[in-house]
Amino acid sequence: MYIRTPEKLFLCNICSYKTADKSNVVRHMRTHTGEKPHACEFCDLKFSQKSNLIQHTNTHTGKKPYCCEQCDYKCTVKHNLICHMRIHTGEKPYSCENCDFKCAQISTLKYHMLSHRSEKPYSCKSCDYKCLQISDLRKHTRRHTGEKPYFCEQCDYTCSRKYSLNRHMRIHTGEKPYSCELCDFRCSNSTSLKTHMMTHTGVNPFSCQYCDYKCKKTSDLIIHVRTHTGEKPYSCEYCGYKSAR
Repeated sequence: MYIRTPEKLFLCNICSYKTADKSNVVRHMRTHTGEKPHACEFCDLKFSQKSNLIQHTNTHTGKKPYCCEQCDYKCTVKHNLICHMRIHTGEKPYSCENCDFKCAQISTLKYHMLSHRSEKPYSCKSCDYKCLQISDLRKHTRRHTGEKPYFCEQCDYTCSRKYSLNRHMRIHTGEKPYSCELCDFRCSNSTSLKTHMMTHTGVNPFSCQYCDYKCKKTSDLIIHVRTHTGEKPYSCEYCGYKSAR
């Protein structure tokens, strides 16, 4: 139960929570009692707050009421939109207490914190790979088995990681959530944005071991090196013609 004070505050009699709004204290008390009065009409899930039920119901109806104003991203939960917006703003509110690492999501920080642990309890049976989480081991094992459980519903693309599928889907949707802060350039993945940013900074991180050539992309370096090695991996199926690119 809760208590009402002479100052018209509602106090929780289990913890130190207090509020001036009766509806707030009623919702709060459910965190102690476990009461979940709001039930989903599509499945057996129940919720303590109506707002959580509304968000959950959207997963059944397909409704995505939260929209990004800078790209085509839509979602069912407001929190997901807040996290998504950090792609555009570059905001990284979560920081590691052991190093300078910062990130946009708490889940990413939790995963990063594992890197400070020396112990890696999960090991691959096929190679020397070790990791901190069993989910990472499952992903790694697919390199050996060739398993590709994720597939595109619009084409024949398959992959071993959900992240890769999400990135691939932007080919079909045209979504370009990554934008340059210095010009109007937009792209579908962070790698392309990093490469683009080098056009502003002038950085050429990839160097040729045979000459002074430098470039922004590994693909450009591979093609260039063939001018030294003479490698011509591409051949015509009708004649003996071969080329380096």
